Amino acid sequence: MIHIFDTSSFRVLEHYYPGRFPSLWKLLDEAAEAGGLVSVREVYKELEFLAREDWFRTWVREHRKIFLPPTAEEAEFLRQIFAVKHFQTLVGEKQRLKGQPVADPFVIAAARVRQACVVTEEAMKPNAAKIPNVCQHFGVRCTDVEGFMTECGWQF
Repeated sequence: MIHIFDTSSFRVLEHYYPGRFPSLWKLLDEAAEAGGLVSVREVYKELEFLAREDWFRTWVREHRKIFLPPTAEEAEFLRQIFAVKHFQTLVGEKQRLKGQPVADPFVIAAARVRQACVVTEEAMKPNAAKIPNVCQHFGVRCTDVEGFMTECGWQF
C-alpha cells in the first residue's frame, strides 16, 4: 500500500529525533526507498517553509525524490475537488494573498489517482473542508501516523 504523507504528519515525525529513535527512521527510510511512503511537491515546499529542525530539513532534502510533481490525471482530479464549492476553502485566503504553498488538495489528488492512503494529522470535523472530510467525500482512504505504523506492522 502506498501512503501519501501530508505536511502535518511529517511535522509529527520531526519530534522523533533520529538519535533517540533510530529504528523508526530506518523503517521510514526503507518505506521511502521502496515507494510505500511518498508525498507531493507542495508538501516539500511547505516543509521548506515550516520545518524547525536543521536535521529534519536535511532529511527532507535528502529524500526529495519522494515528493512527486502532480500528474495530468491528478490535475484533472483537482478540478473535481474544487468543483465542490465547500472544498474551495482548502486554499485559505492568507495562503492565496501571500502566495504560500497549499498541499492538501494535491495530497488528496495523489492518493486518489494512485489508489493510496492519505496520512494526515487533521481530524474529521462536521461541515469542514479538512483532508479527512474531502477524502471521505471522494472515497479515499485516510489515516494518521499511528495508523500508518499499525498498517505497516511497526512496533517499538
